[in-house]
Amino acid sequence: MLATSALAISPGPDNIYVLMQSLVNGKKSGLATVAGLISGCLVHTSLVAFGVSALIKANDTLFFLLKLFGAVYLLYLAYQVYKSDAALDLGSNQIKKKSLSQLFKQGVIMNVLNPKVSIFFLAFFPGFLFSDTMGTVAQFYILGLLFMLVSLIIFSSIALLAGSISSYIKGHKRIGLYLKWLQIVVFVGIAVLIFTSEK
Repeated sequence: MLATSALAISPGPDNIYVLMQSLVNGKKSGLATVAGLISGCLVHTSLVAFGVSALIKANDTLFFLLKLFGAVYLLYLAYQVYKSDAALDLGSNQIKKKSLSQLFKQGVIMNVLNPKVSIFFLAFFPGFLFSDTMGTVAQFYILGLLFMLVSLIIFSSIALLAGSISSYIKGHKRIGLYLKWLQIVVFVGIAVLIFTSEK
C-alpha cells in the first residue's frame, strides 16, 4: 500500500489528466474520470492473476525469469524518469467538456488499452505475494483490490483538491524535481524487493 501510494502521488498522465479535468470542468468530471481509470484496473488484475499464476505453478525457472523481467522493467522506468524533465506542465488547453458517462468510459478505455499498465502490473504484483497457503489467483486479486483502493483514495483527493494542488505546484517550482526523485527511489526500491522475493 505504501508503494502504491508513492506511485499514485507521483505525476503521470492519469493523475495529471484527473487534475486538469477537475480544474477545467469541475470536481464531478474529475471523479468520473477516476472511477473509469480505477475500473479499468480490474481487467489488468484479472489478466495478471490468471496468466502469472499459471507461470508460477509451471516451474521455478519461469518464476525467476518473471522476477528478473519485473526488476529490469522497473529499473528501466526509473531510468526513463531520470532522463525526463522534472517540470510539471499544467496547461489546460484541449480539455473538452464531456458528460460524466463519457468521462467514465474514457477513463476505462485509457486504462484498459494502455499496455504499459499490464506490463507494470506484471512487474509489480509478483513481488508482493504474501501467503504459502492461499491460492495465487486470490492473492493477486487482493493485491489488485488494494492497489485500486489506494489509487482511488489518492486520485479522488487530487480531483477534490485540484485547485489547491494546482496553486501549490505553481507556487513551488521545485515540487516537480522532488516528485521525480520520489518516483526513481520507489521504482528502484520495488525492483530490489521483487528480485529478492521468494516464491
